[in-house]
Amino acid sequence: MSAAPSPLKLGFAGTPDFAVPALLKLAGQQHIAAVFTQPDRPAGRGQTLHLSPVKRRALELGLAVHQPETFKSAEALELLRSVQVDVLVVVAYGLILPAAALEIPKRGCINIHASLLPRWRGAAPIQRALLAGDARTGITIMRMEAGLDTGPMLVSREVKIERRDNAQSLHDRLASLGAELIAESLPRLAAGTLHEVAQPAEGVTYAAKIDKSEAMIDWRRSAGEISLKVRAFNPWPMAETRFKGEQLRIWEAEPLEAPAATGASAPGSVLTAGREGIDVICGSGVLRVLKLQLAGRKSLPAEEFLRGQRLDGTRFAAA
Repeated sequence: MSAAPSPLKLGFAGTPDFAVPALLKLAGQQHIAAVFTQPDRPAGRGQTLHLSPVKRRALELGLAVHQPETFKSAEALELLRSVQVDVLVVVAYGLILPAAALEIPKRGCINIHASLLPRWRGAAPIQRALLAGDARTGITIMRMEAGLDTGPMLVSREVKIERRDNAQSLHDRLASLGAELIAESLPRLAAGTLHEVAQPAEGVTYAAKIDKSEAMIDWRRSAGEISLKVRAFNPWPMAETRFKGEQLRIWEAEPLEAPAATGASAPGSVLTAGREGIDVICGSGVLRVLKLQLAGRKSLPAEEFLRGQRLDGTRFAAA
């Protein structure tokens, strides 16, 4: 009977909340010799330095934390070399790892990516999947190479995108799934039973970074498209429109079929407003706004919002 493979000596590179479940899962199972995360950044009105979510949890776990500005420097490469890890697990790190860095860990660099590759390579796979109206997404564990999310796949697992999913709920489900999948995969990697599969050439799409300008609602678009934008941009940057010249953020909405009589009203016009929601005419269909927020105020269900606002004759507009 063959002996079980020895636990791997890991490095972990990640920065945001998405990476935390994987860090916690691996810390309970493997030896994490070093954690790499982005440098502390100024944030908020006072521009005080904020620790990344990964740094906060790593310090709580008593792990060694390193924060190089870049991995393109000789100093950062020597640091990675000095910790002598078998594998560097990378999860939403946010810094480019050059080829010289990828070659240092004995068994390479393994990435947890939040899509079913080769669909949605790049920075914002969760939001782009929602914007596109994809029915499914998932997690791919892949070996990193110099190209953008082009490396061979080790394992993947699919999840259904639910009708009510937004970027936050999908983020949370995929972060948990990524943690489970990497924890299952590393022992197989150590045992030599995890096989690589090249990504297919067909079906490649790129998940470009979200720009805040994309959040403005164009009411000439269909209700279905606008609903996808509301879901994809919650919790950031939040889909928005203008109401009496002020910013109005839309937190929750659902598309409806348009009544025949809406054709004479301009897109953005409020059709009805009541307990069930605020129905807004779109280029095609009607969007029922369920939760919304004026600038400087808290978000409210439509029924509560209407207690303080009259929407008779209102037309929402872009900036």
